[in-house]
Amino acid sequence: MILELNLQFFAQDGPGGEKTEEPTSKKKEDVRKKGQVAKSTELNNAITLIVMFIAFRFLGLYIGEGFMNIMKYIFTTFPDYVKPVNGQITIREFTTLLTSVMLRMLLLLLPVFAIGVTVAFTVNLVQVKWKVSFEPMKPKFDKLNPVSGFKRFFSVKKLIDLALSIAKIALIFIVVYNYLKDSYALLSLFYDLPVFDAVGVVCKIVMDLGLRISLIYLFLAFLDYIYQRYKFHKDIMMTKQEVKDEMKNSEGDPQIKGKIRQKMMEVSRRRMMQAVPQADVVITNPTHFAVALKYDTEMADAPIVVAKGQDFLAQKIKDEAREANVEIVENKPLARMLYHNVEVGEVIPPELYQAVAEVLAFVYNARQYGDSGRRMA
Repeated sequence: MILELNLQFFAQDGPGGEKTEEPTSKKKEDVRKKGQVAKSTELNNAITLIVMFIAFRFLGLYIGEGFMNIMKYIFTTFPDYVKPVNGQITIREFTTLLTSVMLRMLLLLLPVFAIGVTVAFTVNLVQVKWKVSFEPMKPKFDKLNPVSGFKRFFSVKKLIDLALSIAKIALIFIVVYNYLKDSYALLSLFYDLPVFDAVGVVCKIVMDLGLRISLIYLFLAFLDYIYQRYKFHKDIMMTKQEVKDEMKNSEGDPQIKGKIRQKMMEVSRRRMMQAVPQADVVITNPTHFAVALKYDTEMADAPIVVAKGQDFLAQKIKDEAREANVEIVENKPLARMLYHNVEVGEVIPPELYQAVAEVLAFVYNARQYGDSGRRMA
């Protein structure tokens, strides 16, 4: 029995081949606009948690005194809400008392909450920079596909997350176990301590455990951050075909650009040929180059190249010049110099003034005496 397997089922990179190319700047900007960034939620939570415990450590006395004041407030004001007739409290009165207590608790813990929110926002901002995107909020119906959901459930990312969670639980268990084992002597005397001392012991144990757990969590979060950046970079890598398509879209199709360039050259050539009849002279090689010059003191202080061409185009310029009775002068060195050093629409350089002046003088003299069609050696 022979089984036929479709190897495309195992393909990860999609059409275009394997993702071997580094992501371009445009690719990075596009995924960023979609809200896709390299970010570790674990790092954000870890730093926030450790800062919160440090804040509790420094604000412990203030918070403890605040709790004591709240307890005093409850015991001193509670009788005021109890009816003297039957010694009961109504729901409305209890709600009023509870609201007052919750408000005092909120004001007491507000500095710690403010520190936590500020740290969480700052860490998130450092990781992903400031870029507002509403793309992640758009509904994506492909996520409702059970097949895609099943694949995501058994993806490598889920396995990494599971391993990280197991590592966190194991390390936290080890830290808690070792700390409580070392504090066994203190815990054995717990019931013999006064209430306030017992509360102080509990707070100390909680703070010490919290800081230790936060440091372990921070170490794992840094590992997760490194992995998230690596995975994000791998995910946005591109295939060779994607790079080609991006270049084609950003810079234009080479075939279309070639056609546009050809059209522009044709228009420029047509405009150049239309300027030949207004030229004063056409200087030739005689067969390979042809350069048409026009000297108009109102346009420039020196003659201007109004047309130039090589081989076939040079012949076209000469034909156009003959039809318009423009003088054609053969001067091989000057023709080559003008063709290679002066663009159409530019004035001739000063070093060619003398040579061009001699040609123009020859042309004007030929026109004056009707001796056209001659050539300069």
